[in-house]
Amino acid sequence: MSVLAGTDPHSPTASAFSPEGITACAQRVREPAHVVTGPDGRERGLAPEPPPGTVALGTLPPLYPEWLGGRTFCEAHGVRFPYVAGEMANGIATTAMVTAMARAEMLGFFGAGGLRADEVERAVRALAAELPDRGNWGVNLLHTPAEPALEFEVAKLLLRHRVPRVSASAYMELTPAVVLCSARGLRRDAEGRVLRARKLLAKVSRPEVARAFLSPAPPPLLRALVSQGDLTAEEAELAGRVPVADDITVEADSAGHTDNRPLAALLPRIARLRDEIAGNLGYRQAIGIGAAGGLGTPDAVASAFALGASYVVVGSAHQTATEAGLSDEAKAMLRAADVADVTMAPAADMFEWGVRLQVLSRGTMFARRADRLYRAYQEHDGLESLPAPLRAALERDVLGASLDEVWDRTRAFWEVRDPAQLTRARAEPKHRMALVFRWYLGSSSKWAIAGDPARRADYQIWCGPATGAFNRWVAGSFLADPAHRSVTQIALNLLEGAAVLTRAHQARTYGVPVPAAAFAYAPRPLA
Repeated sequence: MSVLAGTDPHSPTASAFSPEGITACAQRVREPAHVVTGPDGRERGLAPEPPPGTVALGTLPPLYPEWLGGRTFCEAHGVRFPYVAGEMANGIATTAMVTAMARAEMLGFFGAGGLRADEVERAVRALAAELPDRGNWGVNLLHTPAEPALEFEVAKLLLRHRVPRVSASAYMELTPAVVLCSARGLRRDAEGRVLRARKLLAKVSRPEVARAFLSPAPPPLLRALVSQGDLTAEEAELAGRVPVADDITVEADSAGHTDNRPLAALLPRIARLRDEIAGNLGYRQAIGIGAAGGLGTPDAVASAFALGASYVVVGSAHQTATEAGLSDEAKAMLRAADVADVTMAPAADMFEWGVRLQVLSRGTMFARRADRLYRAYQEHDGLESLPAPLRAALERDVLGASLDEVWDRTRAFWEVRDPAQLTRARAEPKHRMALVFRWYLGSSSKWAIAGDPARRADYQIWCGPATGAFNRWVAGSFLADPAHRSVTQIALNLLEGAAVLTRAHQARTYGVPVPAAAFAYAPRPLA
């Protein structure tokens, strides 16, 4: 006979085995939950306390969002939660966003990619003034193969202003800039351990790039930095004993730069590589493994932690936050996106390498127009060799100006930023064409940030499928209101939901018939 037979349906015994009772108990994650069975041992339920007439099979201890990741990560970075607000470029990850995350005991990175060095320096000064006694904030160092001097200049200003955390992204190989950020300030403590002046987190999506960051810096790069006076001999010697990065962020199907790889395949591969290298080289300190890309719902965050991530990095879901440096028009376009409303398009910063990034397709013509420019670049040797009909079509349908006008704007830009690009353009017609076409690619993201109504159809908005998933999750909740969508409320709700889903999965693995409702977490105001 069922344990429920003949019992009051509202009794604790009946509740322990009912779908509603199991759901209610599973979602109270900060309380212990007991897996129970009836006298015949056939049914399993869940209850805050074992009811009369049941047998307790085990206890699920309280579960807090703070405990989902690796505690060593939180301790190393001085944070309460294993959660990072990623560095959305062109300042979309604003100083306000970074400050809010730091004060909420999380970690945030300013989106320095695509900005001039003086713009980055202003942001760093503002953050240092806002967070003088905190180390849980940082700035992005973006790999810029077309502008290595700018990359190195940004690296040096991060060191000069003692930025406590650096997130290195889009690297295909190690550069002097990123090695300098890793090695400057290395020293030994009284016990002989190597201590760092700052923490470096490296975003990777390929094993060979992960291997470079997991290994000590290459001696030739270290020697060159010493010879230039950027490192001391002692710093270079110590850099040969530790990995370049403190933490490796495994980047899967993210917005913007991405290799579109699934996290479930990539993260375990990188984690095993980490363990292999650490074992072979005898590292004394553990290297954290984080997850980024595709994390727009509690389900995705919970799955990242289940894969072994010590922390999660969220970017796209923050683009519509109140602190995000994106126009209201662009945010509204993102809020309307679904999981399939994305596509790949040429990247401005790596245009000549054929690198592509993931962007919003719904409501904007950017990707289609950028592809037209890249095809023209591939098929022709310079602006002068463009057929007249194609030239006219690009001016009318894509650029919105004549090629001569765009070249004048491009030339004025590079005269300030990097005159060497103009010297090369005079010698190489194809490079001149690339600079002109990159004007459109670079301007399109700025139009989206500024909310230029005349160029709405050209908005370049970095977006992955996670944005659509996030939109479906928050629909009908308080987070559906843009005014309530602060970065900290997004973060706290993603973590809280991940904890609820993790508890539901725990109960299910012990044979409890956990109903679907227990896996559904609706956003709510959290403190």
